[in-house]
Amino acid sequence: MAFFLASLPVLVILGLMIGKRWGASRAGGVGYLTALAVAVGYFGAGPRLLAYAHAKAFFLTMDVLLIVWAAFLLYRVADEAGAIATIGRSLPYLTADRGMQALLLGWAFASFLQGVGGFGVPVAVTAPLLVGLGFSPLTAVVVPSIGHAWAVSFGSLATSFQALMAATGWPGEQLAPPTAAFLGLAALVAGLMVAHAAAGRKAVRRLWPAVLVMSVVMGGVQYLLATHHLWNIGALGGGLAGLLVGVLLAMRQPESAVKGNAARPDGRTLFIALSGYLALVVITLTVQLVHPVRAFLEQLLVIQVPFPDLHTARGFATPAGMGRKIPLFRHAGAVLFYSAVVAYLFYWRAGWYRLGAARRIVGGTVRRVMGSSVGIASMVAMAMVMQHAGMTETLARGLAEAVGSAYPLVAPWVGALGAFMTGSNTNSNVVFAALQMRTAQLLGYSVPVILAAQSAGGALASVIAPTKVVVGASTTGMAGREGDVMAALGKYILPLVALVSILAVAALLVW
Repeated sequence: MAFFLASLPVLVILGLMIGKRWGASRAGGVGYLTALAVAVGYFGAGPRLLAYAHAKAFFLTMDVLLIVWAAFLLYRVADEAGAIATIGRSLPYLTADRGMQALLLGWAFASFLQGVGGFGVPVAVTAPLLVGLGFSPLTAVVVPSIGHAWAVSFGSLATSFQALMAATGWPGEQLAPPTAAFLGLAALVAGLMVAHAAAGRKAVRRLWPAVLVMSVVMGGVQYLLATHHLWNIGALGGGLAGLLVGVLLAMRQPESAVKGNAARPDGRTLFIALSGYLALVVITLTVQLVHPVRAFLEQLLVIQVPFPDLHTARGFATPAGMGRKIPLFRHAGAVLFYSAVVAYLFYWRAGWYRLGAARRIVGGTVRRVMGSSVGIASMVAMAMVMQHAGMTETLARGLAEAVGSAYPLVAPWVGALGAFMTGSNTNSNVVFAALQMRTAQLLGYSVPVILAAQSAGGALASVIAPTKVVVGASTTGMAGREGDVMAALGKYILPLVALVSILAVAALLVW
């Protein structure tokens, strides 16, 4: 009975999102209320415990949403200027090979877009471009969906990874190596899948050397950035590096370049388009690596609240301790905001904005992030209530007893389930990371490896979530055929999640 009631909030969210097709914000609110009722009615959570649990939820939500808001603001700054369209328009001119076009647009460029924006942007931007090159609408949605999946955890300026750290209290230095390693290997398989989805087995046989080179570059750059405290630009750097290498490889191909009616962007125009993201890289490196700058920003305003020990009526205890440290002016969200301001000035000086651009940028950002923000807030509150009431502990013990030594095989699928039902790897990490951590501790497994499996599985499965499929289908005239898209994606995404299960077991054997 205890295990069933502890799992009830998760089951409610699953039923509402999958069965009723509710959005994350509505389903998350009902899941939160369910968790609250169970915590009070069965697990003995009192008013004092709930008050502190909600206080922790507030700071955790703020920690995550600062990044979500600033990341999408930066994307809107570039998109309003036409920078995203300029970059995407230049790529098809490099090669007439359909498989290589898919690798450039649906893999490298989509991964770059995931690094800088996320929120369904990679598919929404690249799918119409692929249709314009002659790909079928179904293929145009499937290719970038597969292509950017490996970049989700460290994409959106590492919103998902930040949530993983915030929900568990584990430092990024320990979580980044296994997470980046799993996703780097997944990138290689994803590249081969993109070639296959675009042009069949012949394309895979023809392009596997290019896929190998690009995947080593993309996965390697992401790994180096993520393991050197630069995880917020991990996918951005990996995608950009893969894009540059892919361009060089495409230029060496014998096929003639595509000719179109639109003018090909020149080098100066392309440089201006990329300048906003180059500014992000420079500002991030400065804040992270230049010690006087880092120390100055870190001391300006720091939020950190002490919390007392808490107990339920059933005797479950949460020890006293300091809450998460949030240095507001050195926060990843602040770095993104600085970058958005500098990028806006670059594009404004270049004359790339029309009248009223600032109003459209701010308005578009607010409209786009409000729904996801409500969903994140409600699910963070649900997760904190469950954790402090002992519900997470009950679930962890039940899973440990039921699955036992096979748990590493299951861990990625828990993350995948969370991402599928919420449409977000960030939400999956918020809901399930603490559960995965506690289960790993009970079974004696490496917590970083299990948490890496959680986030990697969630990243890969997030692209098949109904909420994201709807966005992609709507951009290519596939509205009403979302089931076809999900069926086509399932053939590729489910084996990728299974790959993470194998990698988790292998990592535990050598960790």
